[in-house]
Amino acid sequence: MVNPKHVCVIGAGVSGLAAAKAFSTRGHRVTIIERSADLGGVWEPARSYPEVQTQSPKELYRYTDRAMPEAYPEWPTGSQVHAYLADYARIFGLDRMLRFNTSVSGMARRADGRPGWTLTLSDKSGASTAEDFDFVAVCTGQFNEPRELHCPGEDGFLAQGGQILHSSKYNDPQVVKGRRVVVLGGSKSATDIAVNAVKAGAREVTIVMREPVWRIPYFIGGLVNFKRILYIRAQEEMFPGWGIGAMSRLAHRIAAPFVWANWRGLESLLKAQLKLKQCNMVPKERIEDGVNCSVPIATPGFHPMVADGRIKAVFGSFDHYDGDTIVMSGGERVAADVAVLAIGYKLGVPFLPAAYQAKLVDADGQYRLYRLIANPDLPELGFVGFNSSFCTVLCADLAANWLVRYADGQLARQPTAQQMRDNIEMMLHFKRVERPAAGVYGGLCVAPYHYRHFDELMADIGAKEQKRGGLAGHFRPPDADAYARFLASAPDYQAA
Repeated sequence: MVNPKHVCVIGAGVSGLAAAKAFSTRGHRVTIIERSADLGGVWEPARSYPEVQTQSPKELYRYTDRAMPEAYPEWPTGSQVHAYLADYARIFGLDRMLRFNTSVSGMARRADGRPGWTLTLSDKSGASTAEDFDFVAVCTGQFNEPRELHCPGEDGFLAQGGQILHSSKYNDPQVVKGRRVVVLGGSKSATDIAVNAVKAGAREVTIVMREPVWRIPYFIGGLVNFKRILYIRAQEEMFPGWGIGAMSRLAHRIAAPFVWANWRGLESLLKAQLKLKQCNMVPKERIEDGVNCSVPIATPGFHPMVADGRIKAVFGSFDHYDGDTIVMSGGERVAADVAVLAIGYKLGVPFLPAAYQAKLVDADGQYRLYRLIANPDLPELGFVGFNSSFCTVLCADLAANWLVRYADGQLARQPTAQQMRDNIEMMLHFKRVERPAAGVYGGLCVAPYHYRHFDELMADIGAKEQKRGGLAGHFRPPDADAYARFLASAPDYQAA
């Protein structure tokens, strides 16, 4: 028998809603703590920059139990994603579990000796309360706390009228109209904002990035949706995975020339389609060596704007400010009125006590999470949405369904603490030694191993049907409806 729990879900973004739905469906009482005034996480309107849209097609960026509206375009806008999430919360009653304008300022093991955690919760006024929970699901994800960058001369730049803002605060394009704009970063948000600034009438637009990176257009060659090339099991199998045996390694060595030719062909196609040579933006790294969650989608219009000079590309980083000028690490000087820092977010769980943080994160920043969800030395605690990917919603949904069964002891393959530790060590070795690209973002990136990750979760859950078979199954992108069927084939239960 499974006893009902009072579960705290921290965060009301994509992952928090998935966790709340999974735990409440199994009969647990759920409280969702959200520090802002709205749900949606990165899709909250106050955090979205103009013209933002998903990097993934809508059929990949959805929950297993609810499709996006048919009227949505293939790559929905930020406002459409927010509306989808709000509708999801309303339909499944998650909106009644929400507590907005509340942050977690601390947590500790329960003093009464019962399993669970005592959370210190602070409201908008700063008043704090302590509340006990039987289980905590951390769903703050990887895009929670904006990363900061402070350089010498910053105060002088601001004093003479300059503006410095993180990309999450770039909400009104009027701020750049008629002004000189410098965007720091090489992510899709950086290129999106640079393009938007040109369209908004900026006087000059410069983008500063460390080095050129491979970017994938929505349609490769202008014809083939990238999901049909990079999101298929056949492509994933070109990358040696973790824990493979001697025969698999031999097969990879035999296939190596064909795999090499596949990637060189893709590189040639991208160079021609995006005019990378004309833009002086041909990456030094082979595309297959860097495939992970940091490979951005190419913003439509970005490369043509670089090619014709509407956007100036500078390689390096900010070194210091000098009056109304930003001096780069390579010595180049760029006059600026507005600096947009598209430099991402800080990873971490700041409210977790230091002793437990040491169990969660190694000195080199790698997370110690079994299946990227749970740590055996952090009882009654799990993480949803830390298994990041381009199909983030599906990843969070499957992780949430895994976590509730793990918390209830209902996984078909319920791991022992030692099995979890052994697997964590094996995965850390893989990320540090065998495929260093898998170690980005604290090793919390699923790409390019979506299917391998999903297969493990489905097997653990005990789904009788776990994947689509046959040759066709190797050439189709992940399907949320298919995973809904797989989840439905697992043993059912309710807390009572």
